[in-house]
Amino acid sequence: MHFGVLGSGIIGLTTALELQKEFPTARVSVIADRFNEDTVSYVAAGIFRPGTSFMGPTQEITQQWMTDAFNYWDELRRSKEAPLAGVCQLSGYIYSRTSPSIVRNHFIEKLLPVYRKATEEELKLCHGGWKYGSFFTTCLTESRLFLPYATKKFLENGGEVLRQHLNSFFDVPQNFDALLNCTGMGAKELCGDQHLVPIRGQVLKVRAPWVKTAFYGDYDTYVLPGFETVTLGGCRQFDSYNTKWCKYDSMAIRERCFDLLPSLRKAEIVRECVGLRPHRSVVRVESELITSPEGRRLKVVHNYGHGGYGVTTAPGTAKYAVRLVRDLLAGNSKL
Repeated sequence: MHFGVLGSGIIGLTTALELQKEFPTARVSVIADRFNEDTVSYVAAGIFRPGTSFMGPTQEITQQWMTDAFNYWDELRRSKEAPLAGVCQLSGYIYSRTSPSIVRNHFIEKLLPVYRKATEEELKLCHGGWKYGSFFTTCLTESRLFLPYATKKFLENGGEVLRQHLNSFFDVPQNFDALLNCTGMGAKELCGDQHLVPIRGQVLKVRAPWVKTAFYGDYDTYVLPGFETVTLGGCRQFDSYNTKWCKYDSMAIRERCFDLLPSLRKAEIVRECVGLRPHRSVVRVESELITSPEGRRLKVVHNYGHGGYGVTTAPGTAKYAVRLVRDLLAGNSKL
């Protein structure tokens, strides 16, 4: 068998690796026109902390994605390959002045090893007069390390990478038993999907080795330490296609993060990054049979629309997508 995976971001690569695991004798090809630093995944801070509005087809399936994803990242974190893969354990606080519901998270409160209410003393760790807070311990995946690690592993398993831009599913260079569509924002044109909307994000990467703990303050203010830099964020600009860095966003991020953690004022700025998160109100992981005007038929499994939680949920949706591939091939699909 021969499978094609469209897209080489974190969704595409975890899906390609899962295909190799489930179909060890199959050929798997990753087809993409962007790799590593040119993908949105490369910009992500990569903390395992899904948004509470994240939604798959059902609540049960969504929770299973979370469980499978966390188990994948945590198993990798415990392995000897963790430093190469860019996966580590990270603890942090989330604070709010406005509502206790902001510091709760139904997806991970029982999944993570630690998720508890912050003490009165812990609420005073950061400036801001915080009223509510939670402390949690989770995983962090630095895509800058994970993407090349996953690509290397994929190639060592016999996979192949093809650089090509596709305007249509029927532009694929070969006949595949199934195609897996992990094209992120590219799916908007490829599928004509009007439900897919970019949410623009901008972050600063700074050198602050003294910061070892993550901090969130009401909505989009966050400080997330990684392997070499600390990510300061952020912003969520709905339906914005602007990929250029904005000095006003940068000023706002710095002001909020410096208020949260004043020691960051002396941190050196390493780079500033922009990414368009591919947001869909219901993440699309489903199978489809596509027929060309000439009558050519393709079996496609879509896996896109994760918004700002692609790194968090990638292994979970990959596992689910590959299960859909198996159903398609066995003729058990509801198509």
